[in-house]
Order: sequence, then structure tokens, then C-alpha cells
Amino acid sequence: MATTTTDPAGTGTSHLTRSIGFWGLTFVSLGSIIGSGWLLGALNAAVVAGPGSLVSWVLSAIILTVLALIHSELGTSYPVAGGTARYPYFAFGALAGFTAGWAAWLQAVAVAPIEVEASLSYLNSVGWIKEHVNMLTSTGSLNGMGLFIGTIFMLLFTVLNLLGAKLLSESNSAMVIWKAAVPLLAIVVIMVLSFHVSNFTAGGGFAPHGVHGIFAALPLGVVFALQGFEQAVQMAGEAKDPQRHLSRAIMLAMAIGAVLYIMLEVAFIGGLDPANLARGWDNPIGVGDYGPYYTLAVTVGAGWLATILIIDAFISPAGTGLLYVGTTARLSYALGQEEVLPKQLTQVNKRGVPVWSILLAFVVGEIFFLPFPSWSKLVGVITSATAIMYAFAPVTLAALHKRDPDRFRPYRMPFPKLLNPVGFCFANLIIYWSGFDVMWKLLGLILVGRVLFEFALRRADPKRTDVDFRASSWIWPWLIGDTVISVLGRYGGHNVLPDWIDILVVIAFSLGIFYYAVEFSRTKEQVYAAIDNEDWQLPGSNEVTLP
Repeated sequence: MATTTTDPAGTGTSHLTRSIGFWGLTFVSLGSIIGSGWLLGALNAAVVAGPGSLVSWVLSAIILTVLALIHSELGTSYPVAGGTARYPYFAFGALAGFTAGWAAWLQAVAVAPIEVEASLSYLNSVGWIKEHVNMLTSTGSLNGMGLFIGTIFMLLFTVLNLLGAKLLSESNSAMVIWKAAVPLLAIVVIMVLSFHVSNFTAGGGFAPHGVHGIFAALPLGVVFALQGFEQAVQMAGEAKDPQRHLSRAIMLAMAIGAVLYIMLEVAFIGGLDPANLARGWDNPIGVGDYGPYYTLAVTVGAGWLATILIIDAFISPAGTGLLYVGTTARLSYALGQEEVLPKQLTQVNKRGVPVWSILLAFVVGEIFFLPFPSWSKLVGVITSATAIMYAFAPVTLAALHKRDPDRFRPYRMPFPKLLNPVGFCFANLIIYWSGFDVMWKLLGLILVGRVLFEFALRRADPKRTDVDFRASSWIWPWLIGDTVISVLGRYGGHNVLPDWIDILVVIAFSLGIFYYAVEFSRTKEQVYAAIDNEDWQLPGSNEVTLP
């Protein structure tokens, strides 16, 4: 028997019950945060920023904490499935909801292949594996063998999700405890057996590439590592008591993740052989070596830790990949509910599994291996797509504060008039730091989504009134403006904008878009009508038992 809820409109779609408690929500977010980022993020950040990468991690923690606070209020006030796609729909209509949901879906569907990429990169660091089953090219991208094994991983993720995620859900707590314990163990062992304080000023000083390196490190694995807190928001429609538990779960997961990653970077920098830094930070571990903590463990004589790290190189990314396949399905469901993607994506079988959505995730995940073949390049596009998804949250919350002021809000973010625009600026800065090479590709993918939206709209109901072009008129000027700034900027652009001037330009542009969007959001009546349509999903909805 499977317990689900059905909507009163009788569409035939089914939904999971509210069965996830506080620790379940916490572990969902924390399990998404601790993935391949801890395996490879420290190395990428150190290469670009040297010891200054510690500032990158702290800055990322501050940025994502602000965005997590915003998502906490949205999730507790409007606890519906696929929230990142639904909240902008309430405030700005179907086009905004689709654009936010499409960006969220793009980053979620790409996470599974990037976790596979990380696993194979780490496993390839083991001498006998590299000798007999080499999976990488000299640049770190997957070769033919790597693509074959990566496809097997993707098939495994797909099959496990098609069979149902109940067993995985029940064992998720144990997986998260393992995923947190292994990096903690690595930190302690490396800092005890080999820690060189001199490394923090070696190879050109604390910040060998200045503030540019610190900012450039953010989209190369730092932000990617700490993102994932929003997974609890995506699960809000299945939480037992979202109004009480959601905000606490998100902030606890963020706090644990931030402290863990900062300590990992400290251990990595201090554990390096000082001789490797004599000529700088371009190659602190070794050419072709993509498993930094494994190499450090071997170097300090902790072979047993190296073995544990290889095991974890499969468990951590695989667990995160599986969670994100589920996230992809929820987002597809939300977009199907808005009727801006085919309604078939909302169909589930007796196991409660959205079959077509999962199969679509497999096909698109395979494609993501091609245009962004290395871990670092995949990280860049996912980080930028995630930043676009995050950017919708502060402008949406500000609009809903204005249009839906009487809503019961179990959690209220502090200083909303300050943190909402700051959060929007933070998200746009992440997009800028990701660089033009990523942004133009992502803009093209969003344009593809816009074409799909138009096709689905005309096919479903060309006269539907929830496509508010006035309320969503800020979206394309915003995205195109970000792209133009990235062309002129210093991160993959033409270096027209000097240091710090580029930051001020991004902030000024972001604030202009923010206040315009809030001012032209939908009317109170439209917002109330959109939220009323979701009342059957909110806590207290009737539940029925289906065979």
C-alpha cells in the first residue's frame, strides 16, 4: 500500500504524504551539501586563490546563509512541492515560475553526472586503477572508458529511482552520518600527522592572485560545495510539520556544512608538502592527480585512511546524485502542475515514482557529459544555474511581503528590507564570477526552455490568464544584462570593467532590477488566487490511501 494525497480537482496525479520529520529534512539538505564538493573543491579553490581560498569559503558561507534565510521563510510560509518553481509563480505568474523552475531543473539534472564525474576522477587517482582502467584524459575529462563507466553509474541512479526510493530514504540518515564522519576523520588525521603553518604564506603569500583569485574560486567548487540547503525546501510538500521544522533544518545543515568545508580547506593547505609550493599554487598535489585527500593520506603514511577515502569517493557522490534525481522529479512535477511542461511529467506509478521525469533526467544527464566534460566545467554551469534559481527567492519574498502581507509566517527572516536586496545582489555576483563562457551557454539553455514554454502554453491553453507578461517583464532584461556585464567583466570577459568597478556595476544593476520587479509584481488578488489553488497541498490537506 502507498499513502498519497490527491487534489480535489481530480486530475489523477498523486503526491507523497507529509511523512518527513525534522531530522529527515536536515539530513536531506546536509546529504546534498556533502557530496563531491568536499572531495575536489579544496584543490580547485587552492589552485586559483592559494591560502586566500579560506576567504572564499567564508564569503560563500555568508552568501548562502543569507539565501538560506530567505528560502526558510518562503518554505515555512508556502510549504508546497517543488517550491523554487512555485514561489515565483505566486508573485510573478507562470512565465516567472517556469523560468525559475527551468533553471532549478537544469542545475538539478546536471548534479548526478557531475557526482559521477567526481567519483571517477577520485577513483582514477588510485595507482592500480589508473594503470589498468584509466578513465580520464590528461585534462581531467572522461575518456571512452570513463564515459562507459559513467553511463553505468547513471543507469544505476535511474534504476534505483525507478524501483522506488523508500529504502534509500530510510537509510539516508546513516549515509549522511558516514558522509560527515569521513571528512572529519580526514581533517583530524591530516592535521595531526602533517601540518605546515608556513604553507599559509607560501607560493606568493596568503592571496597570491589577490582579490580576483578569491572571487574566481567561488564558482569553481566553493559555492557548489555549499549549495544544496534548498533540498529541504523542495521536500516541504512532504514534511510533517514544515512550519516548525523547515527553517531549523536548513540552518543547521548550512552551519554544519560551512564549518566542515572551512576546516577541510585548512587541513588541505596545511597538509601539503611545502616543496610542492615553491613555484606557486598551480600544481600543489601533482599533475593528473584529482584525489587531493587520498594523496595526502598516502603521503603521511595513513594508508588505512586512503582506503576509507576511496570507499567514500563512491558513497558521498552517489548519495548526493540519488537525492538530486529525486529533486529533478519534484521540479518536473511542479512544472507539469503549472502546465508549462507536458502533463505526463506529473504521472506516477504505484510506487509513487514519476517514470517519465526520471527517464528524462537520465537522457539529459548523459548530454551534460558532452559540452562540459570536466568536473570544473560542470561545476561552473551548475553554480551559475543555481545562482539564477536562488536569485528568484529574494525578489519573490519581497514581492510576497508586499502583496500577501497577512500570511501567517512561522519563521520571519531578520531585516527583510535589507537582506532581500542583498541576497539578490549576492546571487548576481555569483553569476558574474562564473564568467561569460558559462553565462552564454546557460542563457542559450534558458532560451530553449522559453521555446518549450511557448509550445506547451499554446498547446494547453493559449488564453490562460496566469501568464502575466507585465509582472515577468524584468526577467529577460535581467538575464541579458547579466550576460552583457559578464562580457565586459574580468572573469572570462574582455576586462573592460576594472576591479571593484565591476562589482559596483553588478550591484547597481541588481538593485535596479530588484526594485522594478517588486513594484511590477502581480496584484494582491492574483497572488491570493494562485495561492488558493495550492491550498490542497498545504498542511492539513486530506489524505487517502491508494493500492
